[in-house]
Amino acid sequence: MAISAGDRVPSVNLKELTSEGIQDVATDELFGGKKTVIFAVPGAFTPLCSAQHLPGFIDHADAILAKGADQIVCVAVNDPFVMDCWGQDRGAGDKVRLLSDGNAEFARAIGLEMDGSGAGLGTRCKRFAAIVDDGVVSLINVDERGFEGSKAETILAAL
Repeated sequence: MAISAGDRVPSVNLKELTSEGIQDVATDELFGGKKTVIFAVPGAFTPLCSAQHLPGFIDHADAILAKGADQIVCVAVNDPFVMDCWGQDRGAGDKVRLLSDGNAEFARAIGLEMDGSGAGLGTRCKRFAAIVDDGVVSLINVDERGFEGSKAETILAAL
C-alpha cells in the first residue's frame, strides 16, 4: 500500500556522493525534526525530469524555504554518481539535495515503485512530491502522468 498523509516515512537508507565518497543517509535523520519537501522522479537525465521537474524546484527553492521548509530533497532510482552528476549538470547547488535510491528500497518501502522494464529502466519510483513534517507525511501528490501534482509550484502553494 502506498504511503499517504498521516503516515510516518519508513526507516531506510538512501545514498549520497560526498567529498568523502558514498555515504548512507538514514531517512530517520533526513526527516527528523525538519520540514522537508521531497520529490521523486523516475530517472535522472530523463526528459521531463531534467527539463522541468528538477529545474522547477531549483528555481523556486528560495520561495519554498521562505514558506517554512527546511530542505528540499530529490530522490531517484539511480546510483549516487549519476545523481551527483545530474545535480551538477542542472545547477542544483545547495538548493536541492539529490539522493540515490539505487536499489529502489525507498520506493518499495513507501509503496510507490513502478515497473519501467518495458523501457529498459527496471524498477523505478513513481513521480511524486510530498511535505514531510518531522518524519510524518502531511501532503503527498503522486502523478501517474505528467507532473501537475508534484511540480514545485503546486507544492509551494500547499506550504
